[in-house]
Amino acid sequence: MDAGRSSHLLPPSAIDRCRRKFLRIFPDGFRDETYLAWERDYKWEAHREWQEQLGRAKFRALLQDGKFAEIAARAVKIESGRSLLFSFEKMALRDAVKMTGGAETFANGLYEFLHGAGSMETRFGQWCDAVAALPRRQTRVLTWPLVTVFGFIAQPERHIFLKPNTTKEAARKCGFDFHYVSRPNWETYRSYLEFAAETRRAIKALRPRDMIDIQSFLWVQGSDEYR
Repeated sequence: MDAGRSSHLLPPSAIDRCRRKFLRIFPDGFRDETYLAWERDYKWEAHREWQEQLGRAKFRALLQDGKFAEIAARAVKIESGRSLLFSFEKMALRDAVKMTGGAETFANGLYEFLHGAGSMETRFGQWCDAVAALPRRQTRVLTWPLVTVFGFIAQPERHIFLKPNTTKEAARKCGFDFHYVSRPNWETYRSYLEFAAETRRAIKALRPRDMIDIQSFLWVQGSDEYR
């Protein structure tokens, strides 16, 4: 199913409650100064930094020169300054790309995910396989936040960041039947994209710009930070 044409509908009463909560915290919605400071600006700045350092042409050139470690280092650095991944995930990724073959697996897998020619389903599945194949020391690398954070940073018009507990709680509050499985997989990510698309339609009067706004709206619904 195409993520833009979901068969699910968010119950009006549930989405109204969610909208009211968001506007209680940020009265000017997605243009609210506090919203920009707390939720949007640091994510958008990560995207701008990605475009400067790992935009498609630069990414491809680095790959062609075999600079896998440089690609991995840039990606890790861009994410590391933001409060997106948990500290154990940041550490696991840093360790993985420093070990033999890790940076090459990461760089090739990420480029194909972002810019490959296959379907979204194929590319996401292959990216999950690449992350699963990364070397590890102690902490597992294959987590939902880790497999979704770089797509979200690089292409926020298309990809969304998934933190499981918060997303599941947001789906419950919005009345969406989120098909969650703990091991990263396409069906769960597709369900999340459908949830995002339905949310975007339901709150279109607030004029969300991209997945950063949608992810932030859902974060407000599900996070303990906004109780």
